[in-house]
Amino acid sequence: MSRRALAALAALAWLAGGAPAAAAVEVRLRLPVRAKLDLEGRRSLVVAPFLVVSREGGDSERVRGSSLDVQKEFERYLAKLLRRETDLRLVESGPIDYPSFDLQALAANRDFWRAVGERTQADLVLAGSLDFDVQDKSGYRTEEYVSPFDGRTYFRQVLVEQTGFDFDIVMMVFDGRTGERMYFDNFKDFKQFESERTDPLQGMFENLAALEDRILNIFTQKSVEATRVLLDD
Repeated sequence: MSRRALAALAALAWLAGGAPAAAAVEVRLRLPVRAKLDLEGRRSLVVAPFLVVSREGGDSERVRGSSLDVQKEFERYLAKLLRRETDLRLVESGPIDYPSFDLQALAANRDFWRAVGERTQADLVLAGSLDFDVQDKSGYRTEEYVSPFDGRTYFRQVLVEQTGFDFDIVMMVFDGRTGERMYFDNFKDFKQFESERTDPLQGMFENLAALEDRILNIFTQKSVEATRVLLDD
């Protein structure tokens, strides 16, 4: 065999049996995510009243069985968040008389959103819908227990009281000059607590905390955590 062939065989043998294996190292990185909207030349935003829809299909601002005003609390939270985390100037919307409560029809009504932009002199109009549902998730769960009498392990059914909070937000952004829809997305989050009497306001803000970065990313660059695997020689 030629010297070149012998050298190639030796290298293959070393790689197969003698080369040290590369170790996989998992690291967490913070990666920048660009804003969904290009805000160049746009400095002001008006938040139109969000439509609140119940699971039964009707409009209901208050959660059944509580004094929580979903629309009021959400819009207060949203205004505080946008003022704190963005450079946009928020404009008061004043009373808005929607020509329809169908989101698809509203989204296509450019004349309506252009009129809102002209009246408020806002560069952008933010609108959408809210669906906040409180669910009783209580039920029986099987668990093991050791009898203090004979030391044997048995199974029994135990009632577990749980409350679920389901938040569904549709967000739309319109150009205040043309009425054209610039952005649309649907954000959802579900939280569950080991209690039957959890405050709906607490559940609502737990949902919003989970969605906060996604909401802000519409208007500003955010960082997200991601896991990457690196090979260490």
